[in-house]
Amino acid sequence: MATVTAESKPFRSATRVLSSVLSPLEKRTLLFLAPRLPAWVNSDHLTGLGLAAMLGAGLSFWIARAWAGGLLFVPICLAVNWFGDSLDGTLARVRGHERPRYGFYVDHMVDAFGALFLLGGLACSGYMSPAVAGGVLIAYLLMSSEVYLAAHTLGQFKITYANLGPTELRILLAIGALWLLIRPQVTILGRTYLLFDVGGAVAIAALLTILIVTTIRHTHALYLAEPIREARASHGNSRDAA
Repeated sequence: MATVTAESKPFRSATRVLSSVLSPLEKRTLLFLAPRLPAWVNSDHLTGLGLAAMLGAGLSFWIARAWAGGLLFVPICLAVNWFGDSLDGTLARVRGHERPRYGFYVDHMVDAFGALFLLGGLACSGYMSPAVAGGVLIAYLLMSSEVYLAAHTLGQFKITYANLGPTELRILLAIGALWLLIRPQVTILGRTYLLFDVGGAVAIAALLTILIVTTIRHTHALYLAEPIREARASHGNSRDAA
């Protein structure tokens, strides 16, 4: 089996587009926290902490199936996930320890597993139907694929849409988890649905809409950036005519 090496392969860091409601405050907070972390804490520790916290959030939803109090741990786990997942890159930049390829690969694989843990827990919680949880996961992974491909081909890494980014979504999910303690169901047009099924359906529709729009837009941009060259065909036709 051939050994995979990355030393000689070029890597272009994409421009990060983060324009959510809380991004200015979040950036200042991260820049405040990073220099104050103990020297023995590194970016890998924070990345691992973020993944463990997302596993904890999924387990909290699963526990809530038998004990509703498990929902109280969801906001705590999401806050810890924010701390680890958001701070790891800032810490690396502050200390001059950037590893662009390593960080890009590991961070986004961790995000994929984190989504699996979270939605797997929701699917087992009784507060969201497994089919809806699976649909959200599929839509999320499809959207993630588009974002990563756009980062590679267009050099733009966009993770905020409609002024909402990962931090805002964590807050909404935390509020929703606490609201489940009060009213886990909602009535729409005389029919009763699980609150998180309704939220999940909205999330699926939003993700797929964004996916379709951005795919068309980016395909068009790449088509214009790499037009089909007719020079070779024209040269061949002129030679045949001679």
